[in-house]
Amino acid sequence: MESERAEISNDGPREADRSAFGIDAFELDDRLRLFHWTAADKRTDYLQVLRAMDRARANYQVLVHANDILPLAGELDSDEITRILDQLHAYRVVDRSYDGARAASLAEYRNRHYVYQFTEAGYRAYRAVEDVLGASVADASLSRLVLPELLDDLVALGAAVASDNSEDVYRRLSRLDSKLSDLAARAARFYLMLGDLAKPQEASVEIFLAHKDALLAHMREFTTELARYAPKLAAATAQVESHGVQRMVELAAEADERIFRSPADRVADWHHRWRGLTHWFVAGEDGAPEVERLQSGTVSAIAQVLAMLRRLTEARRRGVSRESQLRHLAEWFARTPNEDAAHALFGAVVNHRAPRHVGVVHADPELIPARRSWWEAPAVPIARTLVETGKPPSPGRPARIERNDALRRRLREAQLAEHAARIGAASSLADGLDERVLDEDETELLFELLSVALTTRVPTAGTTRSTGSGTAYGVKLRLVPHPTPTAVDTVRGRLHLDRHRLTVEAVE
Repeated sequence: MESERAEISNDGPREADRSAFGIDAFELDDRLRLFHWTAADKRTDYLQVLRAMDRARANYQVLVHANDILPLAGELDSDEITRILDQLHAYRVVDRSYDGARAASLAEYRNRHYVYQFTEAGYRAYRAVEDVLGASVADASLSRLVLPELLDDLVALGAAVASDNSEDVYRRLSRLDSKLSDLAARAARFYLMLGDLAKPQEASVEIFLAHKDALLAHMREFTTELARYAPKLAAATAQVESHGVQRMVELAAEADERIFRSPADRVADWHHRWRGLTHWFVAGEDGAPEVERLQSGTVSAIAQVLAMLRRLTEARRRGVSRESQLRHLAEWFARTPNEDAAHALFGAVVNHRAPRHVGVVHADPELIPARRSWWEAPAVPIARTLVETGKPPSPGRPARIERNDALRRRLREAQLAEHAARIGAASSLADGLDERVLDEDETELLFELLSVALTTRVPTAGTTRSTGSGTAYGVKLRLVPHPTPTAVDTVRGRLHLDRHRLTVEAVE
């Protein structure tokens, strides 16, 4: 899509784009003008007319007349519909042309009967508005069922490339591209929804508390399926590439029916799409694959939801929260005996009646008496310190700042000593955990790494056990399944692990 857009500059479009058609012919101002109707006074009427045109388009009626929209436009008459269509034509949302076939006489033909149809960019703008109007919390979800479908398509794509079936290659690649785009869009909407739930809004809090169990189960199931299918998808991607990427994209371009793109452009476009697809499942030079980032984001979201639930639970247990405070304040206002009492309560709560500059008197109280209204008295010069901090400026030089350099030095030395102890404990942990007793520093660091590993663990495929890891101070602790129970001896006692084993190794 990016390659299909017309290049926009301050000097206008390129000369080659002046003869373009469709959405490429729209400059930046034209594209922004497509949404002007949403801010008009009769925007609901505009929306009603556009919805009527969309229904006609769904019935394969591309060109519509104002009289065709009349039965679908509710209370709007033909003249109002015509004016709305003409204004939409000025916004370039719809296109307008003459229809001489509707004229029953020469006079009617001269009246220029118009028919209208969506422009390509106008229809996209209308659909964008409908997507915003129809969006809801229920639409935000992570699609775990698409993962086995992606694996099936990758396996079938490899077979199609091996058999030189260009139509099947094109079909499979198109499905993979659309499914990955849908997966990314769903994930983005889901994390935005979590951000909205985290805001202190009463309705959002109620929705969160009502669906917290389903939300956590949904995220855990998704991250489990993602961990199970990620290696399979990477292996299937490598199998497809073993048949030759250039051969695959040429087969896809051969069956591509975009008639306004040259064969070279089609090959380059499918190359670009395949690179984006492999970026999801295969680690490249720029870092981890996108599927690992998605898994890390989901694990972080689970921790965020649990923290949010803990905060709400503690707030409700204490009985004091922003919601309860506002409810009590509303009850106070409702119980005030008269309007003057309500104003007095509002003044005490908001304190809007005591601005600081009103209480400042003039330097010459005889020239400007204090009893004169401040509406009539001239303004009093105010010091910047009073305006910015609310405190009157102090005369003379500012007071000397007392600095306890000895205490700061001792704190810094203690901090460096603690860090050095942690580095030494990490180095000794990397030497092994078996057949020795860990000292206090090693035990504290081990528990810290184990806590991180337990929060990031995921179930192992085919078993009920899980793996996890934690990294700090140059070492990495791994929690891996083991056929028998294991134990680690520490100065605090023996740490027993049920069918798991701890390993610590140095990392660069």
